[in-house]
Amino acid sequence: MTTYEKYLSLNIDGSLISLERAGCSDYFCYPTNANAVGYEGCIMYCFIDGYGETVFACNPESCADICVYPLARDFNDFIKLILACGSANPVEQIIWMDERQFEQHLQGEKEIRSAEQEKLLLFLKKELNIAPMQNPFEYVKELQKGFDYGKIQYNDEYYDVMGIER
Repeated sequence: MTTYEKYLSLNIDGSLISLERAGCSDYFCYPTNANAVGYEGCIMYCFIDGYGETVFACNPESCADICVYPLARDFNDFIKLILACGSANPVEQIIWMDERQFEQHLQGEKEIRSAEQEKLLLFLKKELNIAPMQNPFEYVKELQKGFDYGKIQYNDEYYDVMGIER
């Protein structure tokens, strides 16, 4: 059983870690070959066919130059990142942050973390037998550096909105 299958079998409230199961509207930047893992507002976390177990963020309101980008080599590492950061939100934001901004964001997230969220993080750590990621910022930046986005498939609306020739 994969880490993702184990995670699903726990039947937890993913909204506490920015991974709601219920989907939202289909946004222009959601790849046509994406398989959703969870949502945080309009941000979809997913696997994309052609990239194995790599976990991506798809953010139509991205502060970066791109809307779809990798966050973890596999779901196991994604959970490690969530355990280190408290939720998927700080991990998703690394794309546009420098390390100082990321550390400030993490500190702010820690200050508002609820007891229920802390309890869930401890539960995930125990049930999935996973330790928090060491150096999450470096891990994500290294993964994103020089990443090949060529297998991501988009619908026509994406190209229209982004002003890109097909």
